[in-house]
Amino acid sequence: MNLSAAPNFRAVWAIYRVEMARAFRTVLQSIISPVISTSLYFVVFGSAIGSRINEIDGIPYGAFIVPGLMMLSLLTQSISNASFAIYFPKFVGSIYELLSAPVSYLEIILAYVGGAATKSIMLGLIILATAALFVPLRIEHPFWMIAFLVLTAVTFSLFGFIIGIWAKTFEQLQLVPLLIVTPLTFLGGSFYSIHMLPGIWKTVTLFNPVVYLISGFRWSFYGKADVSVGVSLGMTLVFLGICIAIVAWIFRTGYRLRN
Repeated sequence: MNLSAAPNFRAVWAIYRVEMARAFRTVLQSIISPVISTSLYFVVFGSAIGSRINEIDGIPYGAFIVPGLMMLSLLTQSISNASFAIYFPKFVGSIYELLSAPVSYLEIILAYVGGAATKSIMLGLIILATAALFVPLRIEHPFWMIAFLVLTAVTFSLFGFIIGIWAKTFEQLQLVPLLIVTPLTFLGGSFYSIHMLPGIWKTVTLFNPVVYLISGFRWSFYGKADVSVGVSLGMTLVFLGICIAIVAWIFRTGYRLRN
């Protein structure tokens, strides 16, 4: 199969539709549970802690944390959706049927990553609507908000796809999101501005790639950012490019696809 061949969109649509149907069959786990969890963050941080913090950069604290909470859910759900989608066929053995079918590697990637990204974007928009019930929101740059939302969902769905191929057990499937991505998101300015940190810790925080995602996303809401928006966009595109290169290498070498 040729990774560079033009995709057959009927094949892409068939796999994509199955993935979306699976999400709607598990609405409680796929949508309701993350929304409830995020709502609890709003209650705890927005109400309890927010009542003690007036504003950050001229933004009410409850509204300030909305982009960070959306990014937290977006990153974790994108990875979870994509990793499970490709790991489960490996686990039950149906991956061999997929690999022997007249479906190209590109079509497999478009379908699985597209399905995972779509579910994550839907969840992000639901969380945004839920947040509007708790705090007053404004979106100064709606185009860039959607752009960062889509780019992040696609990038981390690709990242999740890589994890799903790499993982040999369900424990490994959860290892990276729980021990790496979630801590980096919490330490990446989800609930605070990195300008509030002492000098050395501010410098250290800039090595956290999630900082750039959250900063750019928050800028699209309020026009305020911890780092340059151009740098945020550039870092997102770099990570996207790295993920695409790794996925291309996986399919060219067959890494862990058949074992």
